[in-house]
Formats: sequence, structure tokens, C-alpha cells
Amino acid sequence: MRSPDASRALRAPFRPLLTKELWQIAGGRALWTMLLLLCPLVGYSFVQAVSLYRETSLAAAQSPALASSLSPLDGVLVPTFGAFYVAVTLLFPFVAIRVLGHEKETGALRLLIQLPYRTSTLIAAKLAAILAAWLIAAVPALSALAVWGFLGGHLDAPETLNLLLGQLLYGLLVGAIALFAASISESAATAAIVTLAFTIGSWVLDFTAAGRPGFFDWLSRVSLTQTLRPFEQGVLSTSLLAGMLAAVTGFAALAAVWLPPGVPARMKLARSLIAFLVAAAVLGISAQLRASLDVAADRRNSFPAADERRLHELRAPLLVTVHLAPEDPRYADLRRNVLMKLERTLPNVTVRLAGGRQSVVGMSGEESYGVVDYDYGGRLASSRSTSHREVLPLLYGLAGVPPPAPGSGEDYPGYPLVAEADASLAWFLCGLPLLIIATWWWSRRPPTFRLTAQQDGDQP
Repeated sequence: MRSPDASRALRAPFRPLLTKELWQIAGGRALWTMLLLLCPLVGYSFVQAVSLYRETSLAAAQSPALASSLSPLDGVLVPTFGAFYVAVTLLFPFVAIRVLGHEKETGALRLLIQLPYRTSTLIAAKLAAILAAWLIAAVPALSALAVWGFLGGHLDAPETLNLLLGQLLYGLLVGAIALFAASISESAATAAIVTLAFTIGSWVLDFTAAGRPGFFDWLSRVSLTQTLRPFEQGVLSTSLLAGMLAAVTGFAALAAVWLPPGVPARMKLARSLIAFLVAAAVLGISAQLRASLDVAADRRNSFPAADERRLHELRAPLLVTVHLAPEDPRYADLRRNVLMKLERTLPNVTVRLAGGRQSVVGMSGEESYGVVDYDYGGRLASSRSTSHREVLPLLYGLAGVPPPAPGSGEDYPGYPLVAEADASLAWFLCGLPLLIIATWWWSRRPPTFRLTAQQDGDQP
């Protein structure tokens, strides 16, 4: 038989709780202040991006090769959402913390815990409110996409939705971290410091550890800012998708552990350790996932379709040994043009950086520096090229298969656009802020909801 508390929890409606969380986050000034700050920030970034895109499009009128390299994803979408990313990193934690920090400071949390809801249900409602807050905060950036379409700009649905998905997951991750920080802190100010330690610490981690092999390379990959780069490049990675969802769930679980007051700290620490180990295991499993999709309209992350079909026939393991320092620009070109595409296409690829911890200055005098060795099924070949046009024929020779016939109609046409977006500043600096202020004024109306489960015999 279920206990009375369990039966009440099963009958407790979720909708009033969610309504209460939504009204609480909408009733504060943090969300609307962030929205007002986002209007000029996103608007100026969008206008500048369109201006630079216009200048490049004018130059492309005389050069078809330059026109084919014009992608709205790189030229307009990523710079515009880059401003939104900065705001989410620095400002959104203050919005997310309000869903819990205000209740802890006023003592309302003790009353909320006594309601017939499980702790996991309370955290789920607060995470849903954070999701709603992110959707509201994204209005300026989404309106920039609408303005771009109104100007005649091209929007490719897969790459645009993929970028939005990455921004959404990043916002949820920042919100989950803020929720965890609020659960372990006694004040909103302390929770904000803890959250910013995660977000700004990721920037520091990028500068200090990126490009360094070994432990530092692994450490740079757990940076929050690194999670957005594949989405900005048009890659939908199952490994990254599963890892971000596991991280969001892990921080939410930790928040659920530390939320109830009165539980001994030793018990909370033990439960936190279990939640951490489970999240780490899921992250480890997700890191082994190899499937990914190239959703970029220009297929920048893939070899030509004919080459990919031929490479799918190669089943033997491939070992690539790179004699380059990690900070060498040639290594970055090799990663972008060859190695990352091979890892996405071939089933068994191992890349080994022979440069180790040495620098360009320390290795440039060696005769083997700059050489890339390819070992396929025991057959060895070397090259200094960082282009797939020279590396792929070398691999076909090692595998003993003929190169495929080049395909036709696969060239990216590019989408040049000579347009000006200066007039849209009136929307970002006047129209949208006025709409936000009117919505904020409307949201201050007192809501009507009940946070009690209906008992047997109660009148509706």
C-alpha cells in the first residue's frame, strides 16, 4: 500500500506548480532587464554583420569564386547569435537563479517543500520555467532572423535549426548550473558568483588549455564554450547532444539533492556522489558515440559525396601520425580539412599527434616535422599536404581501390546579398523595447492558481 504522502504526491497536479514558477520568473525584473539589454546588443551585432556581408557581396559580384564562399551561417547567423551567447553567459544566470534563490531568501522554500510534490517534480517545474525564460530571451535574436528574411537573405532550415538547438542546449546547461548553485547557496549573490565561476572559468580554460595535447586537450573539451562550436560549424553530433543532455540532467539531479532543507549534509554528499558518478558514466558512454550529421548547406564538414561513398567501403583501421606541433596553423588546417572529416566518415580512425608537448620552434628543425604518416591495414604512406585533394588519392592507393569519378552539381552556389539593415535599428532600439516594457507591465498582474492537491470529498 502507498503511504498517504505518496498518494497525495501522485494526485498533485503539475499545472498549478508550473504556472506558479512561470509567473514568478516573469514577475521579476531580471528577465525583462536582460531583454532590454539584449535589444541593442543583438541589434548592433546584426547590423554590423549585414554590413560586412554586404561589402563582401559587392566584391563577390566580380569574383564567382568569392561568391561561392558566402554563407549566411558564417556571415550573419553566428555573429548575431554570438551576441546572444555572451548575454546568456553573463546575464542569464541571474534570471535562472531567481526561480530558487528568491524562495530561499524569503523562506518560501520551506512552505514549498511541504506541498504534495516530489523534489524531482519541483526541480522539473523550475527547469521548465528556465526553458521558458530562455525562449523569451531569444526573442531579439529570433527577430533578427525575421529581419534577415525580410531583407531577402537566405536561411537554410537544417543549419539554422541546428544553431538554434545548440544555443538552446547551452542556455539550458547554464540554467541548470545556476539552479544547482542556488540550491547550495544561501543567497542569490553567492549563487551568481558560483555560476559565473563555471561560465567565465570556461573562457579562461579555452585560453590556457586549448591546443595543448594530453590532459589539457581533454580539459579544454569540457569547456562550456566548446559545446557551441560544432553547432556553429553546422555539425549535429550525437555525442555532443547526449553529453549536453546528460550534463543538464546531472546538474538538475544535484539541485534536487541539495534542495530540501533539514537533510543531513553527510546524506546529501553521499547522494551527490552517486549522481556525479552516474552522470560521469553517461558522459563517458556518450563520448564513444561517433554518429554525426553535416547539416551545413555548403557541406563544409564532409568530403564530396562520391568520395564519401568510396570511403565507406574502407573497413580496415587507419592510423594517422601527425608530426606537427598543436599550435602550428598547418595542424589546424589538417584537422579542419582532413582529419575531422575522416573521423566522421571512416569507422576506425586513430589520430596520434607525434609533436607531443613540443612547440613549433623546438620541432621545426627536425627533418620529419610537417610529415603526416597514414597507416592503413599495415600499408604506410606519408604526405605533407593538408588538403583532402591530395590525401584521399593517397588513401585510395593504400586501400587498393580506384578513386571515384567526380560528382556534378555539388558545388555550393553561395548566397551574396547586397542589403542594408540600418533601418532595423529602429526596431531593436525602439519598437521591440516598447513591446517588452508593455509585456512586462502586463505580466505584473497577480496570477490565480492553487498549489494544493484535491483531496477526496473536497469541493472543486
